[in-house]
Amino acid sequence: MFDLIGRRRWFFLFSAIITIPGVIFILLTPITGGRIGLNFSIDYTGGTIWEVHFAGQTPDPAAVRQVLVDAGVEGPQVAITDGPRGQYVLMRMPPIGLIEAAPPSVAPSVAPSSSAGASASPGASPSAGASAEPSPSPTPGAVTGIALPTEGHPGEITAALEAAFGPIDDVSQATVVGPIVSRDLINQALILILAGSLGIVAWITLRFQDVRMGVTALASLLHDVLVVVGAFAILGTFFRVQIDALFVTAMLTVIGFSVHDTIVVFDRVRENRYRHAGEPFSAIVNHSLLQTLGRSINTSMTVVITLTALLLFGGEATRWFVLALLIGIVSGTYSSIFNASPLLVVWHERDDRRRQAQLTAARAAR
Repeated sequence: MFDLIGRRRWFFLFSAIITIPGVIFILLTPITGGRIGLNFSIDYTGGTIWEVHFAGQTPDPAAVRQVLVDAGVEGPQVAITDGPRGQYVLMRMPPIGLIEAAPPSVAPSVAPSSSAGASASPGASPSAGASAEPSPSPTPGAVTGIALPTEGHPGEITAALEAAFGPIDDVSQATVVGPIVSRDLINQALILILAGSLGIVAWITLRFQDVRMGVTALASLLHDVLVVVGAFAILGTFFRVQIDALFVTAMLTVIGFSVHDTIVVFDRVRENRYRHAGEPFSAIVNHSLLQTLGRSINTSMTVVITLTALLLFGGEATRWFVLALLIGIVSGTYSSIFNASPLLVVWHERDDRRRQAQLTAARAAR
């Protein structure tokens, strides 16, 4: 029978290898002021959001991103969304200045001009001396009443976009996310992750009546969180991949999926402790791991295949969300099998040695 528990030191070493580099990049984030490590989107740092519709085409997000970079915007995020006029371009940028634009005026369809001594009344046909002038081109934001700025650096960005992709005939949103809102989002994200993790640990402890199972499950969750966040810290350093609001959703999903496999193994451990009473605890856990190994891998592989398809053929807007899920699912499967259960064995064996030492000391005292 293959001894997984006997090789636990190799599994712990592998976990250290894949987590320590990420932890280093995470710690470098505050030290370097964000130049190295996690790269937060404007959801958490504050910035500017534009969502516009181009009259002639729906440009490629990569092309829009390049135009923004050429216009002096650092680290823009671009995605395609749906709106009242079809497909819109959603741009998330660092603060580029206040958005100050007069609301667009609605031009009349025909602007009559009067000749000498004569005037055109509303609804009347132009006289012989009057000429009909064509109405001006639609002002950007004519549908929603929102206009992009035309002066300063924001105005230069607007001009660069229209020069590259044609006129903007609708603006569905042009807003600025302030630092106070961003700070509130960070606090809410941390509370969500902390509350979810503690709730899972409390339920496992209550369900199995063993605090050691709850704590080792928490250690497995911490491993998965560090792997995913560390991976994005490395990606943020070298590829400027940003953490946005969807990343918190991905982390909560990873936490739930990771603990799912851990509960399955722990439940089998509880059953085998009665079936194999008298055997060493490490052997019981090893039996349980081998009995659930195929199920855990098969379940995870179906999810991995689906996420891989989404990563390769899905849209730009969900690419990094799917990548976070993919890394977390793989890490969660590994930690549930090769971290949580071996840690439980280490804790049990340490308690057994301590009790044996206390018993030996009590007998010697007699």
